[in-house]
Amino acid sequence: MAKKLDTAEVKKLTEELLVNRRNGYFQVSDDKIKKADDFCENYKKFLNLSKTEREAVSYTVKAAEKAGFVPFDCEKKYEAGDKVYYNNRGKAIILAVIGKNGCKNGVRIAAAHIDSPRLDLKPHPLYEKDDIALFKTHYYGGIKKYQWLAIPLCMHGIVARKDGAVVEISIGEEEGEPQFCITDLLPHLSSEQMEKTLSKAIEGENLNILIGSRPVRADEGDNLVKLNTMKLIHEKYGMTEEDFVSADIEFVPAFKATDIGFDRSMIGAYGHDDRVCAYPAIMAAINAKAPESTIVTVLADKEEIGSDGNTGLNSEFMRYFIADLAQAEGLETRHVLSKSKCLSADVSAAFDPTYASAYEATNSCYINNGVGMAKYTGSRGKSGSSEATAEFVASVRNIFDQNQVLWQIGELGKVDGGGGGTVAVYIANLNVDVLDVGVPVLSMHAPLEVVSKLDVYMTYKGIKAFYEAN
Repeated sequence: MAKKLDTAEVKKLTEELLVNRRNGYFQVSDDKIKKADDFCENYKKFLNLSKTEREAVSYTVKAAEKAGFVPFDCEKKYEAGDKVYYNNRGKAIILAVIGKNGCKNGVRIAAAHIDSPRLDLKPHPLYEKDDIALFKTHYYGGIKKYQWLAIPLCMHGIVARKDGAVVEISIGEEEGEPQFCITDLLPHLSSEQMEKTLSKAIEGENLNILIGSRPVRADEGDNLVKLNTMKLIHEKYGMTEEDFVSADIEFVPAFKATDIGFDRSMIGAYGHDDRVCAYPAIMAAINAKAPESTIVTVLADKEEIGSDGNTGLNSEFMRYFIADLAQAEGLETRHVLSKSKCLSADVSAAFDPTYASAYEATNSCYINNGVGMAKYTGSRGKSGSSEATAEFVASVRNIFDQNQVLWQIGELGKVDGGGGGTVAVYIANLNVDVLDVGVPVLSMHAPLEVVSKLDVYMTYKGIKAFYEAN
């Protein structure tokens, strides 16, 4: 007969053999909680200043230069401790700190993306209908269209004029500036609309932004409301209607990042996916101390639409950058990449008890339980996933545990319940070891997403520990 265990023995075995699923709050000190809260105050500032990928790059350049980073020169040979950055067209950026061993043992990469779901203007967006001026949009990334109706929106982007001038646009962020919105049908008249499924009730072509209603004063003429709107835009930015053709203009939620909950333990904001991983990766590069191997933080564009294009990670820009580093040290790029390791820093889905049926509770990530790992992503039988090796997952676990980084592991919902991918697959295709890690998010891809401050801080600690590991 098996020996009967007493309470102390059961407790000891439980601690040694089973996964601790207690709220992470109980696993950290009050000092760590304060550090997390303090870290997130600056993160909120980053969010408010970085509502587009261009703005995120601009913020990163300023923060990096303040910390001693300089523009990368592919003709120069760098020494251990040198800090460089490469700005790719103002829409993606790489930060690198040269390690004591350079690239000979591979580089350590953290890759996040800085684009988020939004509404882009069409090339010919401005029109007038029944005495109202509107903008036509094309939504970017995976959104639930109904969530974008009847909320305040602001306008961000750049206009490249024919004369070569590039004009930055930001309207709706500052006190006293106008904001914009997409109208919704009143409930009194929406019986037909409400009988449709969520995916059909709001059509993409109807995501039209309300921008004006007053005409120019004139006795004759057509499109006088449109003309008055364009006149106001011209007075402020010196642009004509044709200039919209060569513009990158986005409409995003106007609200600021804010604390959520009586305990202020969470942050509600637009764009957590994936700036909540980008910011920890930026700060990990800036604060990394004497890395053994060269570290590379990559902030990419276009992830939300497949990572294609010359600023997305399905292009060659990161590989070219690492090739320049390798060549300066007399190394073959393929040999450096084959020895390299990467954390694909992207968000995971936080278990939401209101929608518990969409998740598999045992294999989900939870708010306040630390940085979330995903051994694989994808959908329909792991399709579209690179899947990290067991050995690499074990090495990251060990790094996190040695550095008191709170971590968890999970999947993106139930099997066959949906799924999604990250940039991991494109980096893994270069023969790099890659593991997905990131902050669990509630209401992912909504105009207002929610994250835990503790999880944000642990993601920063995790990336920094990965960079500094031997």
